[in-house]
Amino acid sequence: MNALISVSDKTGVVDFARELHALGIKLLSTGGTAKLLADQGLPVTEVAELTGFPEMLDGRVKTLHPKVHGGLLARRDQPEHMAALAEHNIDTIDLLVVNLYPFEATVAKAGCTLEDAIENIDIGGPAMVRSAAKNWKDVGVLTDSSQYAVVLAELKASGMLTDKTKFALSVAAFNRISQYDGAISDYLSRIQEDGNHALFPAQSNGRFIKLQDLRYGENPHQQAAFYRDLYPAPGSLVTAKQLQGKELSYNNIADADAAWECVKSFDVPACVIVKHANPCGVAVGDDALQAYEKAFKTDPTSAFGGIIAFNRTVDVPAALQISKQFVEVLMAPAYTPEALELFKAKANVRVLQIELPDSFGKAGNSDWDNGRNAVDVKRVGSGLLMQTADNHVLTLADLKVVSKAQPTQQQLEDLLFAWKVAKYVKSNAIVFCAGGMTMGVGAGQMSRLDSARIASIKAQHAGLSLENTAVASDAFFPFRDGLDVVVDAGATCVIQPGGSMRDPEVIAAADERGVVMVFTGVRHFRH
Repeated sequence: MNALISVSDKTGVVDFARELHALGIKLLSTGGTAKLLADQGLPVTEVAELTGFPEMLDGRVKTLHPKVHGGLLARRDQPEHMAALAEHNIDTIDLLVVNLYPFEATVAKAGCTLEDAIENIDIGGPAMVRSAAKNWKDVGVLTDSSQYAVVLAELKASGMLTDKTKFALSVAAFNRISQYDGAISDYLSRIQEDGNHALFPAQSNGRFIKLQDLRYGENPHQQAAFYRDLYPAPGSLVTAKQLQGKELSYNNIADADAAWECVKSFDVPACVIVKHANPCGVAVGDDALQAYEKAFKTDPTSAFGGIIAFNRTVDVPAALQISKQFVEVLMAPAYTPEALELFKAKANVRVLQIELPDSFGKAGNSDWDNGRNAVDVKRVGSGLLMQTADNHVLTLADLKVVSKAQPTQQQLEDLLFAWKVAKYVKSNAIVFCAGGMTMGVGAGQMSRLDSARIASIKAQHAGLSLENTAVASDAFFPFRDGLDVVVDAGATCVIQPGGSMRDPEVIAAADERGVVMVFTGVRHFRH
């Protein structure tokens, strides 16, 4: 049996080659890999010796040769194939171990030039991988060091690989080639005539890995599956570890994402309760328990069967309170062992742990480092809409007070809190807040007036007073009537984007009613 080893990432390759040699497998290799193996005392034949041709063109040509590809592609069950190998003195290659030039890592570096990128496009590696993967019944192809252990175990057990393993390796190989080519296409498709890089490539190549098949989709007659990015952001939903409970459903995952994205946006202990993709209760507190109790008060009816997310460790006091209600999904960065024991009594509750890295939330971090998508997509008929994700963070310095009345410090805090929540509420969104908690949420209505009225009704049903509340509107008030509705309900300060042709009319209405009005200059439509 012959094994050709040619790897850029040399993790574990020496130990792997040593084990292959111990099994009597002949080692073939190229360039740096051959030198590494030889330096470790392993007998290795260089591909140049096998082919009779030296590596040339700065290493661009070394394995593109019939003695390599013939050895990989020849079908052992075809006499004419084997006769051709014998006629041309070509040995079979039974194992191929190749990982590719680090193109993705190269272009991810700041200052990467087009020349750097081009030189890190592998040609011979993908060609060999494709040949071996096509001929999977006769050749085992390894494209990642994580595969070494499985292959060695089978070789040691029986001296050969099972068809099941070889086919799985082949599929993984073709997937890797697809990912690699997609990365190259994405990068090159961004380069414009002036040499600058476009934000959106001329061709977009999605690279996603299936995590699980789901029982059904949004409705029982629909089929569904859950995928993650090839390289997921740390602290994102797809990195979650399910600690207990039933299998997540399509709607569970969609709602969980809405809750998790919202709760991650707070720096202080926070709790978010989501129902049907909208936050029905959001609050901050001194700890998880206080945040939960305040969030639950917003809308206890909607919180029934909701999705609950925390950005702090869930301890026993919080767990005891949460256990009093029906919960579909619970998410947090961590749980105390005692809290997890309490949840075991509710075996159906899906408990997810999503660890946040120490660097999470630090100023200057990229969206990826903060667990956020850089780009969002929406499927339309035979197409995609792509946009940069709505990752705008509003600060006090961004606010423009347009009313005669000036906000107090408490009002500014309530306005910023309300604005943060409104970003995660479906348009048209109206959010009443006070004291670090939502007091009434109106979502997803065709009319902003109706959203305002619904938010007021929700507060009444929860027994909450809207007196002296702050209100956020995700888009501008096109007429003064929306402002009058929220002020009639008890609001004393309002935050909105501004930008309407009737802004002067709405500002005059705010002054007439004696309330504070603040413009953000940013809109947060969420459809």
